[in-house]
Amino acid sequence: MANYRTQWKPEVTVDGKTSVANTYRDVKKSMYSLLNDSDSKTATVSRSRRGQWGEWFEHWGMSNSKPVIIKQGWM
Repeated sequence: MANYRTQWKPEVTVDGKTSVANTYRDVKKSMYSLLNDSDSKTATVSRSRRGQWGEWFEHWGMSNSKPVIIKQGWM
């Protein structure tokens, strides 16, 4: 069971629209279609990390027609 203060569901922002995914695994599975459908070909994911405090972010983009993390770190 997730601790409300330290763990939350990942949020994905694509073209200014934010959606919530159930798990980070679901985000990774759908990242290819999210990036292909977006105008900017970029997506931002904010999430918690297991055993850590704070909010982790990832900027995703396409490289050689595969989704890759361009930048990541703590907010």
